Amino acid sequence: QVQLVESGGGSVQVGDSLRLSCAASGSTFSNFRAAWFRQAPGKEREFVAIISGSGAATFYSGSVKGRFTISRDNAKKSVYLEMNSLKREDTGIYYCAAELGGVLPSSMRNRNDPNKYHYWGQGTQVTVSS
Repeated sequence: QVQLVESGGGSVQVGDSLRLSCAASGSTFSNFRAAWFRQAPGKEREFVAIISGSGAATFYSGSVKGRFTISRDNAKKSVYLEMNSLKREDTGIYYCAAELGGVLPSSMRNRNDPNKYHYWGQGTQVTVSS
C-alpha cells in the first residue's frame, strides 16, 4: 500500500507557473506508476499525466502536453507536476494517484481512467485567474 499527500497548489495568474508535489509513504514507491488528475467544479475527474515507476516513461493529455511536466524522485518517494503557461481552464483540484505496477499500461483506458487507480491523495486546489 501507499499513502499520498499533495501540496503546492495556490492561486496564480494566467501565464504563471506552479509546481505540485505528491509525497508518498508506505511500500516501495518505484513499484507504483503514478499519475495526476484534476477535477473542475461540476466536471468529472480528468487525466493529466502519468509516469512509470522508474520515471523513464511519461504520457500526457492533449490539453497539457507541452506545458506540463511530470517527474518523480523515488529516493524521496515523490512525484511532481511542473505546470507552465497556466490557463484559466487549468483551474481545479489536482489529485495524485498511484497504482501497483511500474510499467505504463499499453491500454489508454488503463492510463487515463481514474477507476484504474487504487491510491489517491486528498487533492490540492489550483486556481488560475486573469
